[in-house]
Amino acid sequence: WAYVLPCIAGHVGADTAGVVLSEAPHESDEIMLCVDVGTNAEIVLGSRKRLLACSSPTGPAFEGAQISSGQRAAPGALERIRIDAETLEPRYRVIGCDLWSDEKGFEEAIAATGVTGICGSGIIEAVAEMYLAGIINQDGLVDGGLAARSPRIEPYKRTFNYVIREGSPRIMVTQNDVRAIQLAKAALYAGVRLLMDKLEIDTVGKIRLAGAFGSHIDVKYAMVLGLIPDCDLARVQSAGNAAGTGARIALLNSKARDEIEALVRRIEKVETAVEPLFQQHFVEAMAIPHKTAAFVNLARVVRLPPPKDITAPGGDGGERRRRRG
Repeated sequence: WAYVLPCIAGHVGADTAGVVLSEAPHESDEIMLCVDVGTNAEIVLGSRKRLLACSSPTGPAFEGAQISSGQRAAPGALERIRIDAETLEPRYRVIGCDLWSDEKGFEEAIAATGVTGICGSGIIEAVAEMYLAGIINQDGLVDGGLAARSPRIEPYKRTFNYVIREGSPRIMVTQNDVRAIQLAKAALYAGVRLLMDKLEIDTVGKIRLAGAFGSHIDVKYAMVLGLIPDCDLARVQSAGNAAGTGARIALLNSKARDEIEALVRRIEKVETAVEPLFQQHFVEAMAIPHKTAAFVNLARVVRLPPPKDITAPGGDGGERRRRRG
């Protein structure tokens, strides 16, 4: 015989039921946030008192799609990056090599694969580091004024790119790449914020990031970007393949199967598409890390740059002023 874990809602499927079984937010005394990041982010929030779930349309940007130099996570993909705030020079690491790009032997070590693109975890870190280094402001706009300071900032049509690596292929982050990540992260955060509204809370006690993407991103950069709400970084952890773990629990434990069948019936489903506040939360979450939310825990460990006005070139060859977020 075959057993299939139950679906929680239309776009919150059996894989999320597996995450719930594995991470057990229904047994927690404090509020736990579980997020399975993919083309649709599946979100569960709550505790033993009450559980809510929703799906938020993040799109494929976190998987490297819709990114100019994007690719899937494979040998040769840039997965880690740091940017010097003074020189704006990057150093990076690629999948399949333990050395950083500024370490001796790096070019020899990657000779077989080369640097082929940038994967999901890499683009998250790149955009977050660009923000921390002042290359982009809180609105995600690339500061073209820095082109006089560093050749890494280069003009492209009416915008600017940040060049990570010269060569073939040329690895860069474009203004459109930044926008794609902003749209994706805003959709995820807006979904989380909706569930927080339903619970009438402003903070969460712990966060679990599930799935392949959640396993590889640096939680600090996820928070700098505003992908997830503010929380003590020590309490934000990867859950690995939590859906698979939940499936194994269900396979080996008949009581767990009974438990999840009963549990999904009491999980409250929130449809983001019909919630009037979703759009407001989405717009506010477009800012990095957020337009209005205070990231107090994050500010204790990371120096967040102050708001910054950037003048962007206008379509008539003149200039227009971008407002601060």
